[in-house]
Amino acid sequence: MNKAELIEAVAAKTLTTKKQANAMLDAILGTIVDAVADGDKITLVGFGSFESRDRSARDGRNPKTGETMKIPATVVPAFSAGKEFREAVKK
Repeated sequence: MNKAELIEAVAAKTLTTKKQANAMLDAILGTIVDAVADGDKITLVGFGSFESRDRSARDGRNPKTGETMKIPATVVPAFSAGKEFREAVKK
């Protein structure tokens, strides 16, 4: 499912127009991105949690040349699925 299909499904379930559903989806996703970028954790009970995680520096290997290289430390976004979400996917 791509974004357009998701917007169409949300519009059908909420009995709104696609334009309104697009605005809602953009607002929700934008809010999540802003919060995680600020270091906050977003928890949606039953769905999951969005947070930022620190990834430490490490040694890597250039696949083309085989040369060892240093990969710097960074912060990455992470999602952990909630119990209800995991159970729904299992079925």
